[in-house]
Amino acid sequence: MPKKEMISMEEAKKEVELASRRVGLLHLAYAETLIEKFGEEKGKEIILAAIKNYGLKVGKKVKQEVEKLGEKAEPKNYGIKSSRNLPKFGMNDKVEEVEVNGEKRLRAYGCVMAKVWKEYGKEDIGKLYCYVDPAKYMGFNPKYKMIHTKNLPSHDEFCEFIIEETTEKERNEFFDENSDWSQLDEKLK
Repeated sequence: MPKKEMISMEEAKKEVELASRRVGLLHLAYAETLIEKFGEEKGKEIILAAIKNYGLKVGKKVKQEVEKLGEKAEPKNYGIKSSRNLPKFGMNDKVEEVEVNGEKRLRAYGCVMAKVWKEYGKEDIGKLYCYVDPAKYMGFNPKYKMIHTKNLPSHDEFCEFIIEETTEKERNEFFDENSDWSQLDEKLK
């Protein structure tokens, strides 16, 4: 039997952080290149199309995993058991659930990718990646979106998320290939 190799939690966190830094930098490089090649308006349009595609893939995969567990694609089941789609550690310094005015919110402190974008002075381009949050939720179940009430690249002290029901208009705009769906998350504008 092969010998099991063990690493510390700190080392594991550092390894995930390194991978997260690379993903943040990769996003930034692609986004800058698209904006340089196509101009700001067209470049951002292409970036948002790619992020929507990415988010839909994430959300649909989570939905498949949730349904394999015999559960429905409802917000309470997003990320349960084997359907979780983000590392528990290393991407952020800390994640917690809080209640604000009777509303459940999720807060993420110290996003590694946001730190990378800040290092390069490119928070506005970097935060286009954050549109993955409403997109992945709509891929999971179009009746819901995860949006930001606070966002590190927008110079808040943490990212804060809420789950809201979508309107028919929002669903139509999101799935219309020719529509600007960025209004789904006004905090990122």
